[in-house]
Amino acid sequence: MLAEAWGRRRYVAVFVSKVDEALGEANETRSWLDDALDCGYIDQTSFARMDAAWEAIAAKLSRMIDRAPDFCKHPPNFNYRVMEEEEL
Repeated sequence: MLAEAWGRRRYVAVFVSKVDEALGEANETRSWLDDALDCGYIDQTSFARMDAAWEAIAAKLSRMIDRAPDFCKHPPNFNYRVMEEEEL
């Protein structure tokens, strides 16, 4: 989903929508982690490690949403295919 968001960064609303979908998927993963712990499929140590990783990912996705204009700084008709690497 993030690759799709990056490819659609011409439009802030679409970029935000795709990153928000990724955040929703991350939240679903956290729910599965809770279930795995509750059912005894993983121990508390494994849960804590994976939950911390989830927390970091969710924070980054949230920050991307908050900073969407920084990622979508060119006008919708901008041709990203002809940009120099340093312009990205």
